[in-house]
Order: sequence, then structure tokens, then C-alpha cells
Amino acid sequence: MVLKNLILWPLSILYGIGISIRNRLFNLGILKIREFDIPIICVGNITVGGTGKTPHTESLINELKNDYRVACLSRGYKRKTSGFVLATETSTANEIGDEPMQIKNKFPKIIVAVDADRVRGIKKLMQLPEKPEVIILDDGFQHRYVKADINIMLIDYNRPIYEDHLLPLGRLRESIHAKDRANYIIVTKCPANISPIEKRIILKHLNLKAYQQLLFTSMRYGEPRSLDGNSHHAVTPKTAILCVTGIAQPTPYVEYLKQMTDQIAHITFPDHHNYSDTDIKRIIQEYEKISITDKCIFTTEKDAVRLTLCDIPEEIRRQIFYIPIEPEFLTPRDQLIKNIYDYVRQDTRK
Repeated sequence: MVLKNLILWPLSILYGIGISIRNRLFNLGILKIREFDIPIICVGNITVGGTGKTPHTESLINELKNDYRVACLSRGYKRKTSGFVLATETSTANEIGDEPMQIKNKFPKIIVAVDADRVRGIKKLMQLPEKPEVIILDDGFQHRYVKADINIMLIDYNRPIYEDHLLPLGRLRESIHAKDRANYIIVTKCPANISPIEKRIILKHLNLKAYQQLLFTSMRYGEPRSLDGNSHHAVTPKTAILCVTGIAQPTPYVEYLKQMTDQIAHITFPDHHNYSDTDIKRIIQEYEKISITDKCIFTTEKDAVRLTLCDIPEEIRRQIFYIPIEPEFLTPRDQLIKNIYDYVRQDTRK
């Protein structure tokens, strides 16, 4: 480990210099930041994966969707298309990515689009016959070519940025000082009973500016849903679960399943994994190895989006379940929601 750190440390320094120069060019106006005549809310982070961007994006969509025409613009990571793609009723995760597909499934009436070039993506959205009244940028904190009206930065409680390092030694995509660009910082995946003292310690470590507000959320798990939409399975302490995950940090999910039963086998894949026929064969083999009659397969909501595209025997498909998650705010979020509505109202009046 020491040798590995000695090798990665200078690489992290070089990476940090590169990121610092890039941000300096933006600050000096050499790299141009585009402003648009539409409210733009950015939800993102400065770490690699696993902070809960999609559930928090969905929470904002849920707040705004009944009052405004909402568009969600994402990169569409690991999709098999390129350029600007507007999600439709027949879109798949291969075309727009698993997280945008998950959002479109949950909120079919909102506009969902993907484009790695966010400036181009916003221009395309503004050319739609019914253009949006507010745009939410999913994972756009590093995309500084677009000026957002409200920047929301997420930090994983289990891996705080003040204890992390820049890539490749750590998981930080930017220096901790990048947090100064955020209007709101949300510490996600907190224990539901986090103490006031611990909140104050985190606040002290972050050393926020006067214009910034700190919030805390935990993850609330919903009722299990079947992949085929029809199956039901009551999990008891005697149920055996094969857990299949392709997310950045599966540990909290597995720990939640352990509250249902301690008979859990786990197959883990990389984040945003595209499941192949070989993967499905492996999953089925591991499932069939379980000798207990009362058994099922649990996966994450994001993985379920990709697994629906796979060729899975019907008798196995009926045994696959996922659990929806959503953030639960542990601190008042009134000011956040009020500010968002104030920005949107102001621009729609224009």
C-alpha cells in the first residue's frame, strides 16, 4: 500500500495542477462560461461516483414537475449513442444511459435528454416546440461551460471530501476548494440518527462560506418491486437472497438487505455495468446453487433498468426484485426549495 501511494501521489499532484489550470482559465474568462435565459439547477459532486446524484435529482424533479415544464439533461454515461438524444417512450438504457432511463421511467411526462456537450444540449432543449421552463443538470458540477443559477454539491457521509485525495490516489475529481462554487452542500447517506455534534464537526471541517448552506440526508428504502412488474415475494429471515449490483458503492444496499435476512450471497460488477449474456449465465448459475427453496434475486434500481434489456428466462425474471430509494432530509430544506422556486418564478415572469 505504501509503495502504491508513493507511485500515485506524484500523479495526483500532476492531475491537481491540470485541474487548477483549467479552473483558472474559467475564472479569468479565457474559457467561456455560457449563460442562458432559463433557470438552470445543477446537481453534482467532486468525487467519482456513489454520492446519490440520481435520487436527489429525482427529488427536485418531484418538487417542480407539477408547477413547471421540467427538463433533465444528463451526460448519459456508458450509453451506446453519441451527441444529443431526446428520451421517448421507447428509449432504452443503451440509448440514453441507465440513470436517465430510470428518471424517464419514474417521470414519463418530463423532458429527459442526454448530451456530453451540455451547452449544445441546452440549446437543443430550447429549440423544442414546448421548451422547458427549468433545466436540471444531472452531474454537471464539473461542466463549467454552463453557468447554473443554483449549484448543489453532494458529499458522501461515508467518504468525506476533507479525508480524500485527488485522483488517482483518491476519488476527488477536483480540489476540495471547488466546493466554494456550490450554493448548497448536501451530506448524503447519513445515518438517520446522526447527532447534532457530528453535524457541527462536519460543518467545521468544510469551513463553508457565508453564502453556503449545509444540509444532511439519509437514504429511505421503499417497498421491493419485481423486474417483471407482476411478481411478489415476501422476504423472511429464512429467505436466501442473491444480491446483484453494478454501482459504485454497494455496501449500504447490502447492509440494508441484511436487515431482512442474513442469508445473502453477493455478485458485484463495476458501476454502470452493461450486463452481457455471460453475466446473466453467471447470475443464473449462482442462483441455482442456492439449495434453499425460499430464494430470490435482489438488485438496485439502476441495475434493474439494464437488466430489463437482458435475455433472462421468465422463471428467473419473476424472481428478480429491486428497491427504490429516495433521500430523506435530516435538516430543514425550506430555504433550498424556496430559493429554487424564487429563481424559476423570476425567470418565467420574464
